[in-house]
Amino acid sequence: MSAPAPFSCIYSPNFAELLIQLRCSLIISTFQAGKLIFISPRNKEDLVQLPRTFHKAMGVALNGDNMAVATKEEVIFLRRSEALAASYPKKPQTYDTLFVPRATYYTGGVDIHDLHFGKSGLWAINTSFSCLCTIGPNYSFTPRWKPNFITQLASEDRCHLNGLAMQAGEPKYVSALGKTDTMQGWRDNITSGGVIMDVESGEIVASELAMPHTPRLYDGKLYCLLSAAEKLICIDPKTGKYEDVAKVEGFVRGMAKQGDFVFIATSKLRKNSSTFKHLKIADKADVAGITVVHLPTGSVTAKLTYQASVDEIFDVQVLPDFARPNIVNTYGDMHHRALMIPSGTFWGQERAK
Repeated sequence: MSAPAPFSCIYSPNFAELLIQLRCSLIISTFQAGKLIFISPRNKEDLVQLPRTFHKAMGVALNGDNMAVATKEEVIFLRRSEALAASYPKKPQTYDTLFVPRATYYTGGVDIHDLHFGKSGLWAINTSFSCLCTIGPNYSFTPRWKPNFITQLASEDRCHLNGLAMQAGEPKYVSALGKTDTMQGWRDNITSGGVIMDVESGEIVASELAMPHTPRLYDGKLYCLLSAAEKLICIDPKTGKYEDVAKVEGFVRGMAKQGDFVFIATSKLRKNSSTFKHLKIADKADVAGITVVHLPTGSVTAKLTYQASVDEIFDVQVLPDFARPNIVNTYGDMHHRALMIPSGTFWGQERAK
C-alpha cells in the first residue's frame, strides 16, 4: 500500500456542506509541519486545502481585513485584497480573497502562543517570559501583564502561560499549566495543575485543571479546552466550578466558533516526549484534525482527520464570508509582486532569475 499523499485527510460527508451552510472557511496553524492551512468547501461533498509555509506557525489573529501570524521568531502582519485575488497570476479568477504580507516584527524566540487583535493593538501570550504582551515596531515585545505568582520576567517558561480570551477588545482571561515560578516548574504537576486567571483582578478563577488551553468567551460564557482530559468545558468564574460540554477525543487545543458550532483542533501526542508520554490519553491521542461540536447540545457533528503531514495543530480560526481564500507567505517572490496602495492594487513584474 502506498503512503498517503502530503496533507491528505478524510472527513465526514457533511463537513463541506456545513462550511457552506455557515458561509466560512477554516484556518489552522501547525507548528510541527510549519504551515498555515486554509480549508474550504469545493462543493457540498468535497473540501480543498491550501497549505503555505510559515515556520513554526502558532497563534493566528483575525480582525476585519487584517491577519497576524506568530512564527518561530517573528510575527507577520497580512492584509487581504479581493482585487489581488481575482488577478492572482498563477490562478486568475480562482480565489475570492488573498492575504498579503505587509509587515514583519522580529520578536526573537519567545514562543508566542495565542494572538488577538484588541483596542490597544496586537496582544500576545509570551509563553517563554510568562507574560501577556503587545507586539509593535520598537521592541521585541512590550510586557503588559504577568501572573501575581511570577516574580520576574525571565525566558524560563515558568508556568506555561498559553491561552487568552478577549472581551470587548481587552484581555479578560488567560490559561496556564501551573501556578509555578521556577524554570518549567509546571511540568511537575502537568495533569492537574492548570489554572484560569482573570487579567484585570489577577485572581485565579479556576484551578486544578487538566492542561487548560484556548479559553474563549462565547455569548458571555467562559469556555476552555482540557487537553489532558479530552474535554470542552464551561467555567463559572464566580465559583471556579465547571460543567462538561463535550467529549472530544485526542489532545485538544485550538478552537473557533461560527454560528452554533465550534471547531476544535486535535493533535497527536509526541511519543518521545518525556512530558506527554505519561498522560492517560497518550495511547488514544493519535489523531490530528478538526472536530466540530454543536455547542447548544454538546454533540459531535463532523470530523476531519489528517492521514499525513499534520501531527500537531495549535490554532484554528474561522474566516467568515469567503469560500476560497488564498495567502502569500514571505519565503518566495510572490509577496514582492503583490502591490497595494490606497487607490488600488497591482501585480508587479516577475523578477528575472
